[in-house]
Amino acid sequence: MNKITLMIEGMSCSHCVKAVTDGVGELAGVESVVVDLVGKTAIIEYQPEKVALEDFKQAIAEAGFDVQ
Repeated sequence: MNKITLMIEGMSCSHCVKAVTDGVGELAGVESVVVDLVGKTAIIEYQPEKVALEDFKQAIAEAGFDVQ
């Protein structure tokens, strides 16, 4: 199990947090997602053999936000 913290730009409300949480959480191999609106971060625990950084970036972009 690995853990990564991503900086996310563009979130402004709880709907944004839910969109990122749901988008990343749907990926195979993701064990948990904790999104912090104030800190502009997402802490993701995942299985590296099933999912990669690019998958997270794509899911977050599809939710309408930018990974820094």
